[in-house]
Amino acid sequence: MLLHPGGTGGRVDQDATPAAAKPSLTDRRKAALRLEIARATVDLFASQGVAATKGEQIARAVGISTRTLWRHFPSKQSCVRPLLAESLDAATEQLRHCPPDTGLLTFLIDTCERGTLPEADPAVLDLIRMTGTDPALRAVWLQAHDEALPVLRELLAERAGASPDDLRIKVHAATINGALRAAAEEFAQRSATEPDMGPADLAAILRSALRTAAEGLPY
Repeated sequence: MLLHPGGTGGRVDQDATPAAAKPSLTDRRKAALRLEIARATVDLFASQGVAATKGEQIARAVGISTRTLWRHFPSKQSCVRPLLAESLDAATEQLRHCPPDTGLLTFLIDTCERGTLPEADPAVLDLIRMTGTDPALRAVWLQAHDEALPVLRELLAERAGASPDDLRIKVHAATINGALRAAAEEFAQRSATEPDMGPADLAAILRSALRTAAEGLPY
């Protein structure tokens, strides 16, 4: 998982997207509100703790009613889901720019070595660190990665000319997913005690995780 919603892949030409595929204005506003709620929730969790944060406080921070908040999310921990989803979507979108004649792991490692990763999103880093101590947040974090697996499987299957249900495709998708998650957690934890860590350090951790994934199981 890349830690900044901006990603580092090539620009997607929005003008080339069929009109029917574009989200409606209502959907875009809903997505923007959900993301605003997610960021406000992380800010409150980071400043006063998950246990002390109430739904009423989250709603007040965004300027909505508590009733509206619970229409969007079933629990306070689930309020952070859009922030994780945005980062995962950016990482997946980056993979779509991998040339057909280049392996995905090679493409990701090369991306890291080019040093083109953006600064990590502080809110995402705070959130990842909190998933290590709050079981409900951990569940949301793992669920976000689990929901990204079908997209990865489709992408790998298309490149391999295979079925997304092929066992090898499933294993390879899980391997990439796990490597990105482990790298994100490693960077988040280390950056808490090493505040000067930046894109180069993130790239080094991602590169190490991906190379380890490419090695297979040497045991």
